[in-house]
Amino acid sequence: MTTVDGTRSDVPSHAAPDPGARPSAPGADTAAERRTGPILLILVLGALTYSLLQSMLSPALPVITREVGTTTDTASWLLTAYLLVASVTTPVVSRLGDIHGKKKLFVVAIGALGVGSLICGLADSIALLIVGRAIQGVGAAVFPLSFGIVRDEFPPHRRAAAIGLTSAVMGIGGGIGSVLAGPIVDHLSYHWLFWIPMVVCVGTVAAAWVVIPESPQRVAGARINWLGAALLGGALACLLLAVSKGRSWGWGSATVVGLFVGAVVLLALWVFSELRSSTPLVDMKVMRLRGVWTTNAVGVLCGYGMMATMFLMPQMFQLPKSTGFGFGTTVTMAGVYVLPMAVAMLVAGPTAGALEGRIGSKPSLLMGCAALAGGSLLLIVAHSEVWQIAVGLFVFGLGVGAAMAAMANVIVGAVPPDQTGIASGINTIARTVGMSFGSALSMVAVTSHVTAAGVPEESGFTLAFAIAAGAGVLALLVGLLVPAGRRAAARKVAG
Repeated sequence: MTTVDGTRSDVPSHAAPDPGARPSAPGADTAAERRTGPILLILVLGALTYSLLQSMLSPALPVITREVGTTTDTASWLLTAYLLVASVTTPVVSRLGDIHGKKKLFVVAIGALGVGSLICGLADSIALLIVGRAIQGVGAAVFPLSFGIVRDEFPPHRRAAAIGLTSAVMGIGGGIGSVLAGPIVDHLSYHWLFWIPMVVCVGTVAAAWVVIPESPQRVAGARINWLGAALLGGALACLLLAVSKGRSWGWGSATVVGLFVGAVVLLALWVFSELRSSTPLVDMKVMRLRGVWTTNAVGVLCGYGMMATMFLMPQMFQLPKSTGFGFGTTVTMAGVYVLPMAVAMLVAGPTAGALEGRIGSKPSLLMGCAALAGGSLLLIVAHSEVWQIAVGLFVFGLGVGAAMAAMANVIVGAVPPDQTGIASGINTIARTVGMSFGSALSMVAVTSHVTAAGVPEESGFTLAFAIAAGAGVLALLVGLLVPAGRRAAARKVAG
């Protein structure tokens, strides 16, 4: 549509009215304002629990491998199963939230995290641990469902900051998880990596059921296109499985190449199915909006850059000092050293959301991508001292926090209310795919540069950080294509 100043906007005209608005009654606005605080706390707890369960396991994998008596390759399925199920179920659960109510499906998502944690907490075999982790993957839908709840329940002037904080928790939880994993494993056992989140899940489910209202925005009479869901799930499963296992199975092996080809074919069939369906899982007209596809592309690139750095930094800290660039720290201290990144994300997420009302989300997105690239570059040129790395990680964390917050706000503002869940779910998948590539390809960069004794060389880490910086620069360039928000346009007219 064309705005009054002659510029173009990709936001559908039916998204212009205040989405999720409830009928007002005397004193209703004040009561709604008071209720948003507890709702936000519940949403953040749910998002944080998912993020912690995603990040705490990686540092503990060697301990779990040893204690359950399995191989490193088999233990890696604890991460792979989590990501696979998350990518396959997120669009379906998100769409079900649009249809049946986001509160109900939020409870289901957190409940899945709790049930999976219970199974993992009781497990003493790798098979049962993998089953529990797969069930936990359903909890990834907590992010798009949370964004939808914020859109439904929060007044307009508070939505951007709330979405920004909730979105940034994906990165914040990653940083905190790296810190907590070491002390929990050292002083308790790997079982407590699951018992603690399970307790939080129980409290979050109870609080959500009591505090969060039923969704006012639903898609009446809609159905799920299960064929489309199966095709999308199959495509994502093939893609993530190939990326996760490419290093161990061989990137040029028939299995991995076949998985990549299968992903492309299934994705094409999914698009064809959705275009022909009267009840598509994903409205392709919405996905073609410039504000949506550009933001999803940025999500893949930022997800890559974020995970590449978060995955490698603890390993670099733990390498022996004899390598010339390692610090010889414990798992616990390696987690402590990455705290500046988590702190920066905690600051940048809500700040970017709060600035949305003044400058729009696009500037925050661009600044975030630039800081992500800048922080990665700093880690390349200055990593001989802990304080140098702390500066680089802080700048990097500011970038990740701002970019993640801005992406969520762009998506929520670009689609109609009945598409909030599924559109946010696709963006969550885009980040997950990028994160999968980030961890896999950064490991390839490191393992391809080792000494005769098999010890990683400094050049492998600098190459991985350079690729992450390149992803940030490319995200910045793609971000330039993101349309400016309505608020910015309105201010331009007013001026």
